[in-house]
Amino acid sequence: MACKITIIGLGAGGIDQLTLGIYKKLKETNKLFLRTADHPVVQDLKNEGIEYQSFDHIYTDQGTFEGVYEQIVKTLLKEAGQYEEIVYAVPGHPMVAERTVQLLLDDAQNQEEISVNIIGGQSFLDPLFTALKMDPIEGLNFVNAMDLDGDEISLHQHLVICQVYDAFVASEVKLVLLEHLPYDYPVVIVTACGHENEKVIHVPLHELDHSIEVDNLTSVYVPPVKDPDLLTHTFPSLRKVIRKLRSPEGCPWDRQQTHESLKRYLVEETYEVLEAIDQQDDDHLAEELGDVLLQVMLHAQIGEDEGYFSIDDVIRSITEKMIRRHPHVFSNEHVKNADEVVTNWEQIKAEEKGVKKDSSILNDVNQALPPLLKGLEYQKLAAKAGFDWEDIQSVWEKVDEELKEVKDAENQPDHLELEIGDLLFSVINVARWKGINPFLALERTNRKFLKRFTYIEHCARQEGKSINDLTLEQMDYIWEASKENE
Repeated sequence: MACKITIIGLGAGGIDQLTLGIYKKLKETNKLFLRTADHPVVQDLKNEGIEYQSFDHIYTDQGTFEGVYEQIVKTLLKEAGQYEEIVYAVPGHPMVAERTVQLLLDDAQNQEEISVNIIGGQSFLDPLFTALKMDPIEGLNFVNAMDLDGDEISLHQHLVICQVYDAFVASEVKLVLLEHLPYDYPVVIVTACGHENEKVIHVPLHELDHSIEVDNLTSVYVPPVKDPDLLTHTFPSLRKVIRKLRSPEGCPWDRQQTHESLKRYLVEETYEVLEAIDQQDDDHLAEELGDVLLQVMLHAQIGEDEGYFSIDDVIRSITEKMIRRHPHVFSNEHVKNADEVVTNWEQIKAEEKGVKKDSSILNDVNQALPPLLKGLEYQKLAAKAGFDWEDIQSVWEKVDEELKEVKDAENQPDHLELEIGDLLFSVINVARWKGINPFLALERTNRKFLKRFTYIEHCARQEGKSINDLTLEQMDYIWEASKENE
């Protein structure tokens, strides 16, 4: 039996705001379902003798809102099979912030015997715009409180957060907004908009969930941010700054930079990040990571200025790569451990690059790496192919062998350079076997040397001397004292 489901909107206020057509439909229907009876018009429906069945009980039976909505749709489709027409009434307008309507439309598409007809009602947005004296043409962000994502909101536009059901949801909304806005930023709580009981309350953000009544008719309005200093943490603000620096009205130094001229700064800033990590200084690390990001943004802006690529291409490339190389996260593939993740990564990487069968596996090593790191990468790839020492003892024996060859070549400068390189390569092997990054190990020793040597200089100055005035024995004594202080 063919059935029609008519979805009507009850508007934002009482029965006086219903259109004549909707009122007649409510009076004439034999089977009326309400998503919720918690609406200003429902008491008027009772007074008119209109019978209905609400789904309020499902809200207590289900653990999530999505579960509630799915159960409502399931019930409606079941009831639709028993009548020629049923009417489903929702607050406001059926196509505004009404998840059940979207689910119902999707499911009904797959059932030829069921047709869906929508009769609009006034949404709460029109009276909301009036209450707030706001023109949405200036830019409107309209989101459900349950779906609020701080990464996706546009703070420079009007922001309306609807369906702030209770104090808990209000608290969650507040926490998301506090990630971007100061605690005293002005917000507006609007309840029962368009109804005679309408309330418009202005509060600072931190009081959003403090002793204020909220219900399913409550929305939160966040005015557009006009002060650019409040948006300096956002990516669009950073992009505008970099564009300004590179513009004709910008900075002469930034304008003359090229990919080649910036190479040294990217390396320097990377080393400073490593130093901040070793110092375990979070504030310093955040600052240095910002300096690395600055280099990325400058290179991207140069690419955009020259018409080759932009920061959008950079972000798109890395986003797609991360999704593609993590099928165990973004697809249905399963992995047992981190080692299997690395194996899959390398396999996917090889497939992406179309590695030829006659190509060396060592060709994948970045030739721009410092020699110490390049040697480590060569060894790691060779070891994966099975070309490795059998045990650590063999590695130590190789170090001893190379050290002897260095001593033997002491009076042969050209040969000595080669033997020292072999010795360093064998030491890298020891580090690899022990799970130590030789680059970081050497940098740690450099910092230790710097600290002890500057201590010698400090002690010399305290005695009114220069380090050049000290004997080697005196410097050795202070060096050992520095070690004890550590």
